[in-house]
Amino acid sequence: MSLEKEIEQALVGIYEREKIIEMVMDEYGTKLKRMIYSYVKDWEVASDLTQEVFITVFEKLLSFKHRSSFKTWIYTIAINKSKDYLKSWHYRNLVINEKLFFFKQSGEKSPEDLLLQKDVRSELTKAIMAMPVKYREVFLLHYYQDFTYSEISEALGLPLATVKTRLFRGKERCKRFLTNERGEQHG
Repeated sequence: MSLEKEIEQALVGIYEREKIIEMVMDEYGTKLKRMIYSYVKDWEVASDLTQEVFITVFEKLLSFKHRSSFKTWIYTIAINKSKDYLKSWHYRNLVINEKLFFFKQSGEKSPEDLLLQKDVRSELTKAIMAMPVKYREVFLLHYYQDFTYSEISEALGLPLATVKTRLFRGKERCKRFLTNERGEQHG
């Protein structure tokens, strides 16, 4: 094959990937950003990570093996990016510095906390965000992203029974949180 033919095929491949990425961004952009936010609890970071997800999807699109649905594959990438961020030195350093800074301030709420309170308006959202990540991710994927148990199992690399258990325990935590919130408000 001539070099010109190879270049032409490569350009067609890039053009097709760009088209696919545009469709993926339109379809999943907002949902992915919200899901990533549920992990990192910072809209700017969620935006950055969402962009990283789309870059990764663009780069790895040709290597997608169809072992799972496209949706599951994209969400798996987003979940992994979120978890990697939470494990990163940058994030840990930021959290430690914030704790030290706010420990010195006697009980003042940070602007981020005030913004989070404003964003988190409903009791249910508060309950979900209060859950540990292992319950929250399963809960959000099932109830907000309409993933089946099998898709969640695949996306998170967990046994099906673990997914069901975490979903059950997440619902129980949600109920307890809502009961406590209502009890405190009315009591």
